[in-house]
Amino acid sequence: MFTTQEYIARRAGLKKLVGEGLILLTGNDEVGINFEDNIYPFRQDSTFLYFFGIQTFGLTAIIDLDNDEEIIFGDDSSIDHIVFSGPIESLQSQARKVGVSAVKSVSELSEYLGAAVSKGKKSTFFTTV
Repeated sequence: MFTTQEYIARRAGLKKLVGEGLILLTGNDEVGINFEDNIYPFRQDSTFLYFFGIQTFGLTAIIDLDNDEEIIFGDDSSIDHIVFSGPIESLQSQARKVGVSAVKSVSELSEYLGAAVSKGKKSTFFTTV
């Protein structure tokens, strides 16, 4: 993991490049081999990792250039997941380490994007395949 300032600087460069609207960055989810709880080793999406540095599954990030806001959408691990993985640092704590103060539940993402679309915001989507 790089320093907090490094991630802030990377996102600042992206903001300058895009200029306006929303930037949506998706992280990876866990993938089952032959059933949901028998998973392949987790590997975060490279683009998400470059700008946010968080190695946790099920995350999406929005950089709102018009409101100068960065938000990570995700949920802390459930007790079912913690039983197999052991203690996991909270998402809020991980976000602070990369310079992001706003963390919202993944259930709020759809509403946030719907509001942005209704306002006619320009959007940019980054992902790797």
